[in-house]
Amino acid sequence: MNIILLKESDFDRAGRVILSGRRAAHIISTIKPRIGEELSCGAVNGNLGKGLITDMTGSLVKMEVSLDRPPPAPLPLTLVLALPRPKMLGRIMESASALGVKSIYLVNSWRVEKSFWQSPALSESRLEKVLYSGLEQAGDSLMPRVHKRRFFTDFVKKELPDIAGGTLRIAAHPGTKERFPVGVENPVTCVVGPEGGFIDIEIKTLEEQGFRAATLGNRILRVETAVPFIVSRLFSHLF
Repeated sequence: MNIILLKESDFDRAGRVILSGRRAAHIISTIKPRIGEELSCGAVNGNLGKGLITDMTGSLVKMEVSLDRPPPAPLPLTLVLALPRPKMLGRIMESASALGVKSIYLVNSWRVEKSFWQSPALSESRLEKVLYSGLEQAGDSLMPRVHKRRFFTDFVKKELPDIAGGTLRIAAHPGTKERFPVGVENPVTCVVGPEGGFIDIEIKTLEEQGFRAATLGNRILRVETAVPFIVSRLFSHLF
């Protein structure tokens, strides 16, 4: 945890912060600061700054905070993912959050098992937990927005054209000849398929909406490996 994320409910009427639970336990047992020391903090969807430790009593941590600088700029990427396996979903969401992706769409496809959509990993509380973890790792405070879409064709034909408006449109797909671009200067909408990739009709549907199928190379990567690789390749100049 490289930053303490603060919610509106953490502040008292005087503007001071009182923490309990996971964050307080981490501060007390892992960071082990002294009274008067400062920690890096950030308000969720707000500024970053410092929190001055004023008291640590029992399981509570009290701070006075000064939040006076903006968070890192969001990555200019909209990420569309065929819903991954539940065991992988948390890791992928955490990595995307840490890398600065702020707009994520989880969509269905032919190779996505129906049972994935019933997984507890898709609950708002589980998604929020892993997204927070990514922000805490990266020192960011802007929460990504995650959207769930169960119908691939309707989404691609009716919603995705507006979502991807004014962006470079890429569909990650193994076996194609075109290579993924490097060091892109413009905003990107990138669609990543499930294990085994999209089926032909799905790629055709994406291409009809202006998406170019591109490969990451000769190796077939798991989605949890492909996502950070895609981000680093597209926006190498930003890291």
